[in-house]
Amino acid sequence: MLKSNGVSFYLVKQQRLKERIIIVGGGLSGLTLAYLLSKNNIHAKIVEASSRIGGRIQTIKGKHDTPLELGATWFSDLHQHFLALIDELGLQKYKQFTEGISLFQTNSFEPPQQFFVPENESPSYRLAGGTQKLIDTLVAQLDRQNISLNTKVTSISEVDNELELRTSDGESLSADKVILCLPPQLIGSQIQFSPELPKELSAVLPTVQTWMSGSLKFVVEYEQAFWRKNGYSGLLFSHSGIISEMYDHTNIEENKFGFTGFLNPTTDSYSQEQRKEFVLEHLKKLLGNEALSYISYFDKVWTDEFIVGDHQIIHRPHQNNGHPLLQQSYMKDKLLFAGTETATKFEGYMEGAVISANKVYERLHSLLKSN
Repeated sequence: MLKSNGVSFYLVKQQRLKERIIIVGGGLSGLTLAYLLSKNNIHAKIVEASSRIGGRIQTIKGKHDTPLELGATWFSDLHQHFLALIDELGLQKYKQFTEGISLFQTNSFEPPQQFFVPENESPSYRLAGGTQKLIDTLVAQLDRQNISLNTKVTSISEVDNELELRTSDGESLSADKVILCLPPQLIGSQIQFSPELPKELSAVLPTVQTWMSGSLKFVVEYEQAFWRKNGYSGLLFSHSGIISEMYDHTNIEENKFGFTGFLNPTTDSYSQEQRKEFVLEHLKKLLGNEALSYISYFDKVWTDEFIVGDHQIIHRPHQNNGHPLLQQSYMKDKLLFAGTETATKFEGYMEGAVISANKVYERLHSLLKSN
C-alpha cells in the first residue's frame, strides 16, 4: 500500500491497477458500497460531513440501555437485498409486535377507534440490538483509518485524469473515482462542480425528494410494557394530537421497553421539553396514567444540514427518486451517484440504499476491469 496526499493507493486484485475511490457520505449506501468493494480487495476512503457515521440510521440508548430508534427502523420480506446483507453479516431480525388492541384516532373529542392487526399480514421486522447494529457491523469490516468524520466536501473538480475534492476546512483530496452517497438535494446545493454538471442533471437535483426530510421522530423508554399487560399492541395512528404514528419498541429479549413513532411535523418549532409534555399528555389520554411513569424521552427533527441544507424543499413522496439521470456516470466515468433516492426500486427505504450500493458496485467493477 502506498500513500499520496493522505489518500491511499490500492492495487486492484489480479490487475495491479492503481485505483483510488472516495465515497462521499457515510450512511447505509456508502458503508455497504465500501464493504462490497473491500470484499474484493478494493479499498475506498469514506468522507462524512457529520460527526457520526450512519446517516439516516440513528439508534441511541435509553437510561436502561434500551435501543431507541430515531431513524430508519423497519423492513419486510420484500426487501431481499437488505435481508441478504444482514444475513451475510450474521445479524438477527424479529417481528414488530402488533398483538392486541391498536388505536386509530380521528379527532380529539371522540374515543379512538379500536382495531386488530391480523397475524397473517406481511410482518414488519426490526434488527436485534437496533438498526445501528448494522452500521457498526459494516464499519467493523472496514479500516477505520479510511473513514473521516467532520469532512464536508464543498467542491469537486476535474484535474487532468483525476477528481480533486475540496472540503470546508480547506483540505484537498484526489481520487480516480468518486461516488456521491448523499441526498441529491444536498449535492445540488452544497457541492460546486468544475466543469459544471450537465444542465439537465443540475435542474433535477433540487427536485428529488429526500426521505426523512422534515420528519420528527420520538422515542419514550419505560420500565415495563404496561400497555401489553392492559391488552394494547402499542400501535397508534392519529389525526389529532401531537403523535401521528406510534409502535411498540420492546427489544428482542423483551426486557427493555418503550415506544417509537412520528410526531406531527408542525411541532418542530416547539422545544423538545414542550414536545415531551404534549406526547406524555397524549399517551395519558389514550393509555392511562401509567404512561406518565416514563424513564427517558428523546426526539429528533430531521431538518439539519446533513439532510436538507439551509433551505428545505418539500416535494411529493418519491418525486424524481430513481431518476434516469441519477443512474449515469459523469466527468468521464469518474463520478457516480448512490443512495436510497437514486434506487429504482424501494427508494426511500433501507432496501433502496442497499440496492443502489449493489448497482454502483457492479458499475465500478465493470469500469475498473475496462481501464
